[in-house]
Amino acid sequence: MIQLNYKEFGEGTPTIILHGLFGTLDNWQTIAKYLAEHYWIFIIDQRNHGRSPHDDTEMNYQLLANDLKEFMDTHHLYSANLIGHSMGGKTVMQFALQYPDMVNQLVVIDIAPKSYQSGHETIFEAMMNLDLAQLKDRKEAEQQLAESITNVGERQFLLKNLSYTPEGHFEWKMNLPVLWRDYHNIIADVEGDAFEGDTLFIRGGNSKYIQESDKADIYEAFPSARIRTIDDAGHWVHAEQPKILLEMLKDFLK
Repeated sequence: MIQLNYKEFGEGTPTIILHGLFGTLDNWQTIAKYLAEHYWIFIIDQRNHGRSPHDDTEMNYQLLANDLKEFMDTHHLYSANLIGHSMGGKTVMQFALQYPDMVNQLVVIDIAPKSYQSGHETIFEAMMNLDLAQLKDRKEAEQQLAESITNVGERQFLLKNLSYTPEGHFEWKMNLPVLWRDYHNIIADVEGDAFEGDTLFIRGGNSKYIQESDKADIYEAFPSARIRTIDDAGHWVHAEQPKILLEMLKDFLK
């Protein structure tokens, strides 16, 4: 059993938020605190991310859904609203398909239930090529990452995963070798029949993660789903348009 790292805020209906690949619960803390005015919010580091345990077990969505089930059981949460972004979105979709009676309302942010073409190889390579033992400071880390990762926001996002240990060296908070080994599972589809419950898909207007052609698959697996678009936002909807996203979440969850 994995003891997932988490933070909780507020009171009311239990509502759980899951981050995406390379992310941590901290990415969602601002949204969580606003939602905590009305809900009992849990933000969680998924396994092999943030401060949750690193584990060499094959990482796939059935396993991540079971992690969430164990978390809810441990905290005596018999049902909850679930919100997931990207990889976290696939985790909550898989959970809803496996444990539909434990889901009140489901929110999936900028990801479809399909399998995706690979596209993170450059990021993985840049991080794995970083010589952490010889690294002097974060500035040097950013300079090295900049050689292959040109987007400043993307570099800053990844550098949030770099921590300085008491032993005096840098290390990644994420379990990079396992994420790379099982990357094919992370971009895979979710499996199950259908979740009939109240579901909202939110996509970024500038993102390519949810296409018009994906709607048929979404409605087949989530027949009650609504799909809404946030203009002027890419894949990182919560970072680019947090106010609009927050209002959309509040409107749906109420």
